[in-house]
Amino acid sequence: MKINNIKFAVIPALLVILAVSALISLSIGGSKIPLADVMRALFHGSSPDMVSTIIWKIRVPRVMLGIFVGMGLASAGCVFQGLLRNPLADPYTLGISGGAAFGATLATVTGLAAVTIFSLPFSAFLGSLACFYSVYFIASRKSFSVNSLILTGVIFGFIFSSAVLLILALSSPGKIQSSLIWLTGDLSSPNTPLIMLVSLIVLFGFAVLFIFSRELNILVLGEEKALTLGVNTDKTKKIIFITASLLTGACVSVSGIIGFVGLLIPHLMRKATGPDHRLLLPASALGGAAFLPLCDSLARSVIAPVELPVGVITGLAGGIFFLVFLLRSDSNKVF
Repeated sequence: MKINNIKFAVIPALLVILAVSALISLSIGGSKIPLADVMRALFHGSSPDMVSTIIWKIRVPRVMLGIFVGMGLASAGCVFQGLLRNPLADPYTLGISGGAAFGATLATVTGLAAVTIFSLPFSAFLGSLACFYSVYFIASRKSFSVNSLILTGVIFGFIFSSAVLLILALSSPGKIQSSLIWLTGDLSSPNTPLIMLVSLIVLFGFAVLFIFSRELNILVLGEEKALTLGVNTDKTKKIIFITASLLTGACVSVSGIIGFVGLLIPHLMRKATGPDHRLLLPASALGGAAFLPLCDSLARSVIAPVELPVGVITGLAGGIFFLVFLLRSDSNKVF
């Protein structure tokens, strides 16, 4: 399958959009900094003046976290939609976010989250792993079929979400507030060690998924056809599922639950690149990396000085997009 040169031009265009998105995100916030001052601070390095301090100590880490989380969620959403052959699949379809939410909420209400800066993300990641292994174990007993993956993920998502509601119902009001902020998605507390760790996981996970992009293209055609073309379907599905799930767990553990990025971005990129995952996957990664920092900038500035959780903005954007898409589409052929 050859990639059209015109469609391949989407990648350079997205790189430009990503650079513009990063600059806008560095400029806009609780207080607006002119782009000229942003550029001066970036190219002259860290200095003791106020602008450089805000840029390098506060906004650069936050923008970098948004870039890598957006990249990870969009990449996972892209391959889940292909693997499950379901246009409504996203990183949270398989319940990974519910497990992470359970771990984070439990750490918050027990006070464990206040021990170190790593306690909350580590607890969330353990929760996502618990859900992942549960889904993986049951799906493996059902030949790792698409239907078993979706059904098992939805079931465990409901179980962990119900457990979160139970914990919140039994918790004090102060702890409920901090838990709710995390549950709606938050990029306001980035720190360098976590950003470095997440960036390595996201880049490694993306590389693994990209290596299997050709096999994913064949799997979309159906498992029987994939077998006749020499693809080891069970092995490929397991590798893609494990990688995308761990990618999702890592992103959710540091940012909370940010909805619609893994669902919306692959849809938009598919319109521009077509279904070939060799192009769709990197386009989705770059699109997510550009989209999330912009949403975070809007969340910080729309009712400044009060900051909204970034998940509120992505949820509104995703909901409006799919509502318009539904109204403009054939009711019998929405996707």
